[in-house]
Amino acid sequence: MNREELKVSHRDILGKKVRFLRREGLTPVNVYGPKIESLPLQVETSLLKRLISKAGMNALINLKVDAARKPRTVMIRDIERDPLTQELLHVGFFQVEMTHKVKVEVPLLFIGEAPAAKSSRVMLIENLTSLEVEALPADLPRNIEVDLSVLEEIGQAIHVRDIPVDEGVEVLTEASHLVVSAMEARAEVEEVVEEVEGEGEAEGEGTEESEEA
Repeated sequence: MNREELKVSHRDILGKKVRFLRREGLTPVNVYGPKIESLPLQVETSLLKRLISKAGMNALINLKVDAARKPRTVMIRDIERDPLTQELLHVGFFQVEMTHKVKVEVPLLFIGEAPAAKSSRVMLIENLTSLEVEALPADLPRNIEVDLSVLEEIGQAIHVRDIPVDEGVEVLTEASHLVVSAMEARAEVEEVVEEVEGEGEAEGEGTEESEEA
C-alpha cells in the first residue's frame, strides 16, 4: 500500500508565538517517539488538513523533513483544535519502528442493516465507537468493521469478543464489553419516565420534611 507523504520544515518559533505561524497559513507540529527527542516542525495548514482527511489516525505516513534524504515513518497520534472554530492548532506525529508493536485506538465501522431495527419498537444502542488494539505498524487497520446484520431480534447484542480482526492484530479492549445492542424503544422510555417520577417524589418528601421542621 502506498503511503501518504507530507513535507514539513524545522520550526524555530515556540510557545505562544506560534499563533503568528497560523496567521501565515502554517500549523505547528511535533515528531516524537521512544528513542528520539521531540522535534518541533511546521507545515502548510492546507496540506495537513488534506492529509488528516485522507489518511486518518492510524495510517503510516512518510514525513519529509526539509532536505533530509530519508523520510521519517510516522503516525498521527494527537490532533488539537480550537474548541470554537475547530481550526487546527497543533498535531503530534509519533515516529514508529516497523519491528515494534504499537497500541492505538481504532474506530469501529458499523456496516450492514440490523433486521431487528426494522421494527419501530426497536432502537440500536451503540456503547463503543473504537477498540484499543496492539499490532505492528504495517498491520494496523484503518477501522474495524462491525456487521449489524446478525442482530435479528430484540435483546441481541454484539460484544467485543464477537468482532473478527485480522491476523497479527490483538484486541486489548475487554472481550466482554458490549459494543451494540438491539433494545426495545418503549422500554427505554418507560425507564426514563420512572426515574423522573422517582426523583419528583423524593423532592416532594424532602419539602414536606423541611416544612414540618
